[in-house]
Amino acid sequence: MTGGPAAPIDGSRSGRTAVGAAVQAGTEVSINLGSALAGLVIPVVGSPVVVAARQLVMLATLLPFARPRRSSLAWRRSWPAVLLGVDLAVMNLAFYESVHLLGLGVAATIEFLGPLAVALLLSRRLLDVGCALVAAVGVVLLTGLDGEADVAGILLALTAAAAWASYILLTRRVATTLPGLDGLTVASAVSLAILLPVAAVGFPAGRFSGEVLALLLAIGVLSSALPYSLDTFILRRIPPRLYAIITATGPAIAAGFGALVLGERFAAVELIAVALVCLAAGTAVATQREPPHTDLERTAEGVP
Repeated sequence: MTGGPAAPIDGSRSGRTAVGAAVQAGTEVSINLGSALAGLVIPVVGSPVVVAARQLVMLATLLPFARPRRSSLAWRRSWPAVLLGVDLAVMNLAFYESVHLLGLGVAATIEFLGPLAVALLLSRRLLDVGCALVAAVGVVLLTGLDGEADVAGILLALTAAAAWASYILLTRRVATTLPGLDGLTVASAVSLAILLPVAAVGFPAGRFSGEVLALLLAIGVLSSALPYSLDTFILRRIPPRLYAIITATGPAIAAGFGALVLGERFAAVELIAVALVCLAAGTAVATQREPPHTDLERTAEGVP
């Protein structure tokens, strides 16, 4: 009789975990669907306009809930958030332009090397070295061995990967200097301030239509507003390790939407390459002994 109450508690906990995992899987779908829609509209208005619209939607979503106090914006506290804003602008511009040149499946897989590198560099296990080698093989297969790879697209995707790695490290610092989502609000404002002039220079006014505007709004909601708003819900229900494992499916989901929305076609070797990168990432994360507290989790804990 004394052990009776334990089952409902465990069941409740497992239920919360299942809900959190399902929601996070949904956010992965949302992010990559947004990226696929971006692939449709980039040829019409250009990457800077798409990224600026995405950041505008993001900032409009954050401001009602996270409006930093003026006293918290002293340079000694806010400089990591400012750098994070610069990093966001670089990361998203480089990624969307690489999507335009390489296709969504290839670009997303290469970009995923960023967070994978951070995870692997923080460990010295022989298994992680093997995971890094498997991921490297996958990327080599994906970019092609026939000498016809788009070098500019690959370099842009690698730039996005490096910026994603920096994003992880900077977010950790931001989470310790500004409360709640204040740091993300500051970063989004800085990113938008950088992107607006770039977007304005080549603004294709003649190409705008109601359909384009609807697509830009959908991209902002699917790729930024919805995932970020749900992260606080997710990270209170699932452990960081499970969060990272589900995130590792991103390249495969991106490839799926690349085929469904953008009409991308993948050879068997390219599908194997995407699978190798996902497998390497999932293995590296799932076998970590001490799952670290993620930056997003720390941010989520500061939200009432």
